[in-house]
Amino acid sequence: MRIGAMGKIYPDGSEIVKQGEVGNSMYIVQKGEVEVVYSDGERQIVLSVLGPGDVFGDMALFTKSPRSATVRAKDQAIVLTIDKQGFLKRVHEDPSFAFLILKQMSERILKLDEEVSRLKGASVSSQTEKMTNIQSGM
Repeated sequence: MRIGAMGKIYPDGSEIVKQGEVGNSMYIVQKGEVEVVYSDGERQIVLSVLGPGDVFGDMALFTKSPRSATVRAKDQAIVLTIDKQGFLKRVHEDPSFAFLILKQMSERILKLDEEVSRLKGASVSSQTEKMTNIQSGM
């Protein structure tokens, strides 16, 4: 995903969003990497590492829920912030932008479903394969 405007530069280790805060913006990694970290109070678990074109914080545009994880820069990252108004404007100008966001959200949900099933000892690989086939056929 390419967005024209340049984002903010975040130095190594700086927090972009903080777990527990209520947000109203989403973010697009333009350069570098960020890590998504969940804290249970005692330990911090790196959930994923995101790179250029990846989106995070998108749920804040649709819900009033607190951030589910902290996202911080690895080394140095350039990240574009998009608030709800900017998102709606961008979708109006280019409806495929909404599709890209929904696609990334769907992929994230599939990964979470697989992880939950793995942790529960159940296998949903056939369901995931069916969903992947359905998505790729669109």
